[in-house]
Amino acid sequence: MSKVYVLLAEGFEEVEALTPVDLLRRAGIEVVLVSITEKIEVRGARRINVISDIGIDELKDDGDMLILPGGMPGTNNLRDSEKVREAILRYNEQGKYLAAICAAPTVFGGMGLLKGLKATCYPGMEDGLKGATFTGEYASVAVDGRFITSRGVGTAIDFSLALIEILCSKEKADEIARSVVYKR
Repeated sequence: MSKVYVLLAEGFEEVEALTPVDLLRRAGIEVVLVSITEKIEVRGARRINVISDIGIDELKDDGDMLILPGGMPGTNNLRDSEKVREAILRYNEQGKYLAAICAAPTVFGGMGLLKGLKATCYPGMEDGLKGATFTGEYASVAVDGRFITSRGVGTAIDFSLALIEILCSKEKADEIARSVVYKR
């Protein structure tokens, strides 16, 4: 069974964090919510409080993927966290999947991890994809090797299904899409 960690920073976009959690769990993937702060409870951009499973100091390298939801100031808080950057670099060095949605792909871009790759992000944030080829509005999700990026709240289901397809199979992603009455 695959294991995924979702990193939550104060001001994260709730839909972008919780849609992947919901759909990946429906697919049988173990999902662990990680607070990057000292507190286990993290407040989202719309003032929805979410209780994380663990704190950042408990994050292990046993996952198959890290997911960074966007939102503001959540993306800035992810970007500014040394522990988040260290985790991303460890997962990258180990050849694991790195996924981000909305403004959060700019965290990877700022770290120089997207050079030569296709990527997408929230409109207006393209400058943060340093070195990447922006896939533009025609793609709600960009997959290039181990990096999966997406545009925003409106693409959260497509993003989640792409993650399921990568971690499980296209058939499982299609099954989950049908189960939530979503047409791919």
